[in-house]
Amino acid sequence: MDLGNNPQIGPNKLVSWLTGHLMDWRDSRDNNYLETWKEYEALWRGEWRAEDRLRESERSRIVSPILQEAIENHASEIEEGVFGNGDSLFSIDDDFMDKDAKDIDYMQSYMKQSFKQTGLRKAVGDIILLASIYGTGIGEVVVRKEKDLIPATEVMKEVDSVAIGTKSKDKVTVTLNPISPQNFLIDPNATTVQDAMGCAIEEFVSAHHVAKNMEDGVYLKADLGGTAVDEADLDESWIDEDYDQDKVKIVRYYGLVPEKLLDSPENGEVYSGTGDILEEYGNLVEAIVVIGNDNVLLKAEANPYMLKDRPIVAYQDDTVPKRFWGRGVAEKGYNMQRAIDAQLRAHLDSLALTTAPMMGMDATRLPRGAKFEVRPGKTILTNGDPREVLQPFQFGQTDASNLETAKAFQTMLLQATNTMNTQDDVKQSAGGELSVALATVLKKNKRTLVNFQDNFLVPFITKVAHRFMQFAPEEFPVADYKFVANSSLGNLAKEVEQIQFLNLLKTLGPNSPIVPILLEGVIENSSIENRATLIETLRKGKEAQDKQQAQTTQMQMGQVQAEIALNNSEAQENMAQAQKYQVDAQLAPQEIQAKLMSALATNLPSESDEREAEFKRRKETAEIMLKKAELDIKRQDMIDNKEIVKLQMQQKQRA
Repeated sequence: MDLGNNPQIGPNKLVSWLTGHLMDWRDSRDNNYLETWKEYEALWRGEWRAEDRLRESERSRIVSPILQEAIENHASEIEEGVFGNGDSLFSIDDDFMDKDAKDIDYMQSYMKQSFKQTGLRKAVGDIILLASIYGTGIGEVVVRKEKDLIPATEVMKEVDSVAIGTKSKDKVTVTLNPISPQNFLIDPNATTVQDAMGCAIEEFVSAHHVAKNMEDGVYLKADLGGTAVDEADLDESWIDEDYDQDKVKIVRYYGLVPEKLLDSPENGEVYSGTGDILEEYGNLVEAIVVIGNDNVLLKAEANPYMLKDRPIVAYQDDTVPKRFWGRGVAEKGYNMQRAIDAQLRAHLDSLALTTAPMMGMDATRLPRGAKFEVRPGKTILTNGDPREVLQPFQFGQTDASNLETAKAFQTMLLQATNTMNTQDDVKQSAGGELSVALATVLKKNKRTLVNFQDNFLVPFITKVAHRFMQFAPEEFPVADYKFVANSSLGNLAKEVEQIQFLNLLKTLGPNSPIVPILLEGVIENSSIENRATLIETLRKGKEAQDKQQAQTTQMQMGQVQAEIALNNSEAQENMAQAQKYQVDAQLAPQEIQAKLMSALATNLPSESDEREAEFKRRKETAEIMLKKAELDIKRQDMIDNKEIVKLQMQQKQRA
């Protein structure tokens, strides 16, 4: 049934209610932002517009490319920060109680493969560029069920052959659709998509897409009433003549609608704007509504997603607190861009006056019907002396300071937009390091990167996971996962870090254990294709080097231990020898005393007087010799004790 305009039942009530709100939202957006957005877009594309003329006498139409460079440098820096790690766009925090991480690895691989097939990098790059120009990046999460054709073979038993063809497989894909701010409407009171009453995307699409959706049952079958009315604000502003055939204006609304109108869109009461909205309609519910050509209802259903979330993600390139629309590079550099254009155009207009030949002449003394022009070899006829009839002249001199002033404005623009001119503003010191001023640039780019990750990337990946859980549960297990964005360094930050690594390598020797770690960091930050292979080879070489060093260290420790054992055995032998000498020394006096006693008792005279005198003499002599021997033994004992103590100290030091 046609739910659009019908003379019998009147206009669709749900369409009328939504159209009224969307019209108010569009007026609020256009009055505050649309004209400046168009101007930002023209400056980014380098297009001159008549309304951009700075003075009535201005003839030059040059547009400086400096703002284009700032926008593209900023966008490429953020995009490199997002995709600098290659496929590692995100990771999943696993539950610490989960001992098996295979499910996490499977889901990461599944989503990464899906992102490759749906061209996520191109879509994200477009959104980052739109955010750099307009200040806000917006994307729509689109779920499609498609037939995936796969090359296959089938055995034909009847004819003993193999048939070659294709097999179809139902597949769920989730894509990201970049949305220009000129095609996006949102509740002006909201600061985020979540707290808005609703938001809508309005754009022109080919009629055959709408017809296919009607045939597939996605849209209601309805008469759209011919082609859509041209709206220059929805089309590309740089196109002079729009193609107005076979296109339909589609408005996709995501947000709250009165439950009564959703249940009965063609017969519900139109809200008059007075009284309490809940009394008029009842509860507001999340819904998805699609309107064609501003007056035909193509789809109206309650939000089908399991978490009732809106399939819109958005972020601000630079934060404007308490506002949905952010601040982009074009807005930051707008004033300086206009100043640069004014200086350059004034300079070119001055050149036109000072370099092109101009003549003053007496018109009464020119031949009748003469066509005056100046060119090489031209003969000019005059009635009288040409020096009296013709007089060349020029208006002053062109001031070269215009270019110097424009260059100063260019520096201010680069400062305002937080970008660097690779030729003039990247200063290197004598040591090869970039200027310390780059630290400010890196910090501000990091802010934008954090905004993108927290407000866009992680919510987008979470929504994609929930769509897979809901529409492809057999391939994607249902669970509550926490996603973490994996960011890298931008090109400028990588360059600074590379130089720091290289300067640090210069201060280290080739055998330093830190060298392999620094080399791995240098390769990791590079953009060479076989980066992973080089890192793996470097790690294997480091492992082999560590293993060889461990073996060498073990051999050296064994050799030292052997030397210590040898020294200990020698010390013990010396101690035993010293102890033997000490025992011998202790026994020596007794032996000497025994020999003396024997000598005293033998070979004595026969006479008793003489024998007694001889014995006494021998006894005294023996006592003197015995004392002398005891002194010599004590002296040697002291020397031996000293040597023993010395050996013990050496043994303790070796241990």
